[in-house]
Amino acid sequence: MRWDDADWQAWRPAEAAERLRGIDVPWCVAAGWSIDLFVGRERRDHEDLEIAIPAHRFDDVAAAFGDLEWYAPTGDEQLAAVAEDRGRLRKTHQTWGLDIPAKAWRIDVFREPTDGDAWVCRRDERIRLRYDELIERSATGIPFVRPEVALLFKAKAARPKDEDDLAAVLPLLDATRRRLLRDWLELVHPGHTWLAHLVGVPGTPPVPGTSGRYQPPPSPA
Repeated sequence: MRWDDADWQAWRPAEAAERLRGIDVPWCVAAGWSIDLFVGRERRDHEDLEIAIPAHRFDDVAAAFGDLEWYAPTGDEQLAAVAEDRGRLRKTHQTWGLDIPAKAWRIDVFREPTDGDAWVCRRDERIRLRYDELIERSATGIPFVRPEVALLFKAKAARPKDEDDLAAVLPLLDATRRRLLRDWLELVHPGHTWLAHLVGVPGTPPVPGTSGRYQPPPSPA
């Protein structure tokens, strides 16, 4: 199947959250929508909706979206039906959900590596977060990936909308969170142009054995 055999008519985050209500799987809105949930307002149109889940819990999430058929990208604008080729799941982290009656793509599920109760970054496995550190919530309770993570993935091939996302987020990050983003960018994308926006943020010595790992700030006394 070609990706353009159906149109993207993505659900909004609240629609996905309603379908996943009560599911015992850590999940969060990812990519562009996660930035708007963090900022607290819808800043631009979104052509798709991505959520992130632990890879080994995909079947549980797919069951919650029972009316969708699942496809995995194979390259050259082609997708393979997951039901016909489960092995394809090992070759990509993306899984597109197709609403057959509407002939519309509704959601893209990112199947993420995990280690116990920790998320593991696909770009560098030294970057790890517990799920309670990875996931934040909007004022209406919708879970979304923390913006430092979203921006780290956007940095690889930053487009104008990604630059806009960075500009929207940076004023809302305190020094600790800016330092975290800086450290991750230096680890995964050394010399990245976004680092210029993070100069002057004081560094902290690395914690032995946790290079690139998020360390939450100490609780107030």
